[in-house]
Amino acid sequence: MSWWRGVILVFAITLSACVHTPPPILEYTLADTAIKSARAVQAVRYAPSLWHEAEEAFRQARILYREREYDQALDLFNKARSAAEKAENSARLIRQRNGEIL
Repeated sequence: MSWWRGVILVFAITLSACVHTPPPILEYTLADTAIKSARAVQAVRYAPSLWHEAEEAFRQARILYREREYDQALDLFNKARSAAEKAENSARLIRQRNGEIL
């Protein structure tokens, strides 16, 4: 009877080790879209520091995503999206002040 307890305990531990965070697909998509939008308004030219921050966070997040490190990837996708949105907004404002048509 006690060996059944051992089997059940091992089974429970194995099962709990298999529980993973779901992949951050929505965050990946939102970050990718924000990066593309920032690229479209030439954020690399008008807001280079924010652009590079977004690009680097997105690059690292994709690596972690491929390695199934979803918790860390989630944080970096959110950071990339935020930085890309700021870069896009900044680039739009600068271009508008310069009289450029978007």
